[in-house]
Amino acid sequence: MAQDYKAVEEAVRTILLHCGEDPEREGLARTPYRVAQSLEFLTRGYHQDPKVAINGALFTEEDYQEMILCRDLDFYSLCEHHLLPFFGKAHIAYLPNRRIVGISKIARMVEIYARRLQVQERLATQIARTLMDEIEPLGVAVVLEAEHLCMRMRGVEKQNSYVTTSAMLGVFRTHQETRQEFMNLLRNARV
Repeated sequence: MAQDYKAVEEAVRTILLHCGEDPEREGLARTPYRVAQSLEFLTRGYHQDPKVAINGALFTEEDYQEMILCRDLDFYSLCEHHLLPFFGKAHIAYLPNRRIVGISKIARMVEIYARRLQVQERLATQIARTLMDEIEPLGVAVVLEAEHLCMRMRGVEKQNSYVTTSAMLGVFRTHQETRQEFMNLLRNARV
């Protein structure tokens, strides 16, 4: 994106003019450049491959078949509908099938997908499907809880609203007991 800064800066100047501002005044003179830099940072996930992040720490032939849960992974993203932030926590579990992944790689994958223009529903599904495809577990469960500034700052302006989405694959979808164990682990951790 660095090579496109000039075009982005010009677009930001146009937006500032549309808002009734003077893009040349002292407080705004460097804003177009700062916005271009910020957008590059906030959307850096487009230039990263989550599969590469996972495969760098894939451990095979592990004899562990109990649930692995990573809770409270912070994430920040931009709503693709309004380009406003949404942010929250990701809770991700999987049941290994002779392959495990380094737990920091799960957090890295969340970060990569979140740093794109997103909707929360797609974000949950992308995380779940990538884990399912790359480590071939018995199942994957993803729950995302997020605050959306497009709900709080504009539109309906509901200040205390949260959105929860889930993606359940494999045994988390087909076995109620497995799904319930995951949900109980999340619930009990909050008590």
